[in-house]
Amino acid sequence: MKIEQIYTGCLAQGAYYIESNGEVAIIDPLSEVTPYIERANKDNAQIKYVFETHFHADFVSGHIE
Repeated sequence: MKIEQIYTGCLAQGAYYIESNGEVAIIDPLSEVTPYIERANKDNAQIKYVFETHFHADFVSGHIE
């Protein structure tokens, strides 16, 4: 299992990339989804799950992408 925090200092927003057995879960995705797609490709994995743990009024989530 791989767990990586992806953090943006300018928005003070953290997200998590979790990969296990070729499946990826993204927790609280940032609006820019390219890092998740690139990381999944690097790991030869597929993004299967996206979880929003709480609402953020100060940024746009990438969960729709």
